Amino acid sequence: GLLKRSWPAKSVGPLITLIDEPGRAVVEGGYRLSEVQVKAILDLRLHRLTGLERNKIAKELDEIVRQIKGHLKILQSRKRLYEVIRRELTEIKERFATPRRTAIEEQEFEQDVEDLIQPEEMVVTVTNKGYIKRVPLSTYRAQRRGGKGRAGMSTREEDFVRQVFVANTHTPILFFSSVGKVYKMKVYRLPVAAPQARGKALVNLLPLAEGEFISTVMPLPEDETAWGDLHVVFATAKGSVRRNKLSDFSRVMANGKIAMKLGGRDHLVGVLTCTDEDDVLLAARGGKCIRFPVTDVRVFTGRTSRGVRGVKLAKGDEVISMSILRHTEIDVAHRRAYFRQSGKHAEQMAPEETVAEEAAVEVTLPDERVAELAAAEQFILSVTENGFGKRTSAYDYRITRRGGSGIANIATTERNGPVIASFPVKDADQLVLVTDGGQIIRCTVADIRVAGRKTQGVTIFKVAGGERVVSVARFEENGTMSDEPEGDVQPLATEGGGSDG
Repeated sequence: GLLKRSWPAKSVGPLITLIDEPGRAVVEGGYRLSEVQVKAILDLRLHRLTGLERNKIAKELDEIVRQIKGHLKILQSRKRLYEVIRRELTEIKERFATPRRTAIEEQEFEQDVEDLIQPEEMVVTVTNKGYIKRVPLSTYRAQRRGGKGRAGMSTREEDFVRQVFVANTHTPILFFSSVGKVYKMKVYRLPVAAPQARGKALVNLLPLAEGEFISTVMPLPEDETAWGDLHVVFATAKGSVRRNKLSDFSRVMANGKIAMKLGGRDHLVGVLTCTDEDDVLLAARGGKCIRFPVTDVRVFTGRTSRGVRGVKLAKGDEVISMSILRHTEIDVAHRRAYFRQSGKHAEQMAPEETVAEEAAVEVTLPDERVAELAAAEQFILSVTENGFGKRTSAYDYRITRRGGSGIANIATTERNGPVIASFPVKDADQLVLVTDGGQIIRCTVADIRVAGRKTQGVTIFKVAGGERVVSVARFEENGTMSDEPEGDVQPLATEGGGSDG
């Protein structure tokens, strides 16, 4: 009966128009109830039907209409909606706010990023065109001297590998540019790449100016607390040297810092740390060298001077490397006695010192003195462009004053070619040699013969025709080296020895 009848809307007509479902409107002043509405009416208890009053129902309807209009206004106004949300959130905060139990730190991980870097030995390679990369040392296996090596780096036309050294991922590196500026970066920030990869251009890593390029790279001690006791020595191709405190370069801004003033076509060939107890060894391309105490070079307070003369070079010659040696006082007689009594170094006598050797009174050293000299003995490895080299006792390099013409270091014959490296080594050290064609070889120092200064040496690297050795790096072997490659690493080469020459 309720469904069939059309009920007069009268005063509730506006409410029906506002809240009723679509399609069910007031028609000719009457309204037909839906099935859901009728069931709701029939579900009411009898006492509620009898207790309902018309005025009370009208007031409730008016209140509902008012609330619905208010909600519609809120939904139609973005400003009003945000005000309501803000007010309700504030009320929730006041009712349920509790103190935060955890702390939020914005730079929690940024401050300790370096601690997350795994310490690892890396082979850092720099090309003449300014490309740099780092390769894990474990990629290369050791082999005997005289091998042919493996492809170590892919280079562009007219580019070649100029410098290679081994350093830890946490080692700070100073980059000295052609205009005398210095930049600083740690090894782990350098791009890691495969052995055959070219690497990344330094101009993309450092803020180099137009026409500026990196001329030499120097790894620093990882312990910065020891920097205050060290000095840094600069050597240029023209034979100039300069000494500064290492602390002068401890703080290097991101845009670099002035390191040394260079004149003409001069450029840096080496920058090394030292103490007052050390000697400087400068080796020239033409086969000569000079050794003098570090104290012969005063400590410069400024960073813009050109320094003083370290060696007097012949016309067309240039310095190719600088090394730091321990200062050891030993005269001709004691040196000759040590070579004789130790039973080593059969070829250690240099021809230009024959007269002095013959004039020296023959002495006999106590066993304790021989053991002391043996413990302090250093060896200088010299390598030529054609892959030949030899080791010589540092005692055979007499100490002179700076500024002289020097003494013979290695024979630069047509077979050997000019000198490209000369530095101290140990028997347990490993070597990495690189050619301008990108070939690289790793071998042990112990395989290289000990000989006198003015000798030709032995074959270290069988370079291909038209190629030449351009860089030699020494590193200490800290673990066991396998003869077999790991993973997909290809063998360096078939093992084989070379001619002693």
